[in-house]
Amino acid sequence: MTNHGETTGSPEKGDISGRGTGPRTPGGGEDDGQQVTLRSPAELADALPYLLGYRPEDSIVLVALHDKDGRGRFGGRARLGIPANPDDWPSAARQLAHGLVTGSERRGARPEQMIVFLCHEPDRGESGRQVKERLGPLARALRLECGALDIPVVEALCVSDGRFWSYCCDDEGCCPAEGTPMGLPGTSVLAAAATYAGLQVRGTLRELRARLQPWEHSAAREQEAALDAAGLALIPRILDAEGRREVAEETLGLAGRLLGRLAEAPPVPGTLPADLRDDELLGHDEAAALILGLQDRTTRDRAAGWMEGDEAGPALRLWRALARRCVGAYREHAAAPLTLAGWVAWSTGDELEGREALAMALGADPDYLFARLLHQACNEGLDPESIRRCLRSEREDHGRATSDGPAVVATEPRQRDGCEVPAAEPAHPDPEAVPSPRRRRTRAPGTGGALSRRLRTEGGRPGRRIPHPRASAVSARPAVDGGTCPGGADESGTRPGGARPGAGRRRGASQPDARTGRRGGDGEG
Repeated sequence: MTNHGETTGSPEKGDISGRGTGPRTPGGGEDDGQQVTLRSPAELADALPYLLGYRPEDSIVLVALHDKDGRGRFGGRARLGIPANPDDWPSAARQLAHGLVTGSERRGARPEQMIVFLCHEPDRGESGRQVKERLGPLARALRLECGALDIPVVEALCVSDGRFWSYCCDDEGCCPAEGTPMGLPGTSVLAAAATYAGLQVRGTLRELRARLQPWEHSAAREQEAALDAAGLALIPRILDAEGRREVAEETLGLAGRLLGRLAEAPPVPGTLPADLRDDELLGHDEAAALILGLQDRTTRDRAAGWMEGDEAGPALRLWRALARRCVGAYREHAAAPLTLAGWVAWSTGDELEGREALAMALGADPDYLFARLLHQACNEGLDPESIRRCLRSEREDHGRATSDGPAVVATEPRQRDGCEVPAAEPAHPDPEAVPSPRRRRTRAPGTGGALSRRLRTEGGRPGRRIPHPRASAVSARPAVDGGTCPGGADESGTRPGGARPGAGRRRGASQPDARTGRRGGDGEG
């Protein structure tokens, strides 16, 4: 593909090659899959969903290119929602460009070139061409920011209303003013290669988030009433040390029975029918007891052990269903099941759902430390196996403690499998942290849990409601560089613990950026 504003070769020889292996294509890595060459803006526009793994909406997308043998090969990708206020566009462009370049440099491959996509459907009474013209200043800001980093933008496309336009070409012969129609989905060379490889493109992020958002139909009232009743029954018990242990065992026992119920249910084709069927398998009282029980950090950490093998699939379905039940005044309680859903999805290789679920957990509660740590680790491209080892060890410890009697209280942290296992602590309920209906920031003692403390990196800080002293700064994190911006931002610049937004955050939306006011971005490497 030729950039008509830069000297990159002739249209016949200038092309961009990308592996037809979907969104996990590493930038500048060794070839280990089928090679697909894209030679025109039309093929490039059609390739975007395969580069991301979903169809972007209302998005700025940057794709890094790495030069190899005279051809550009796809590298990292970063996405950010288009800010509604044009005054925020320069800062959004700076955030996205710097985030992607920083992440690429940490993986040892600075991009040589960049591709820009602006995806936005027309508003009422607006045409696709008008969208292209309206977003022109944003495209220009992105080109200037990349140019300031000495990385030229070789193509910038606006995709809207089934057509695309190039901001880099004014030749009516190849880029007409009325735009070029997009090809039928799935008809490009890259689509054929992806299909052959067994890869599928999901729908939009909006459709993915819909599986995790609270109910808004009539059954939500019944569920909220069940949550009220469960709170009245469980909170007095959680305030008592012995009662808290009993509630934890009851919560995990109930969760185990529901996992079996979900696993035995016959499969249903389609995500919506499958979610509706899972909702029918959970009673209101059962869901309420689990939601409140999982607010206890120790119980949540033990539930996170259902993360692999035959347990992972039913566990992910259960956590999704519980997130949908966090209705009304209990929306902030969704942080626990959303974090568990994000963790299981990431642990089983679905980074897209993992990242979105964790971002939604931080939308429900920006201070939820477990979600913040997992979100940062996922965005940095860390191997979840280090966290799985910690959870397996915790599970084994609990099994031994159950069979041998009360666990011995340790006084010093100890090391095992590269993870810090903090000193054991007796239960000490904190009335200020107990989950309470009709109250914000509600949760059982602490938010971090043993696993979260084990994952702290040097220089980190404990969550505000963790009543325990900080453990030593030994991390479960492998000694590799991740792909995020300093301070835990992903390649799009989203910070997991950003400023608290308004009502939109309470609906479980993705983390908005503190400067742009848009929901969080997605960075992939």
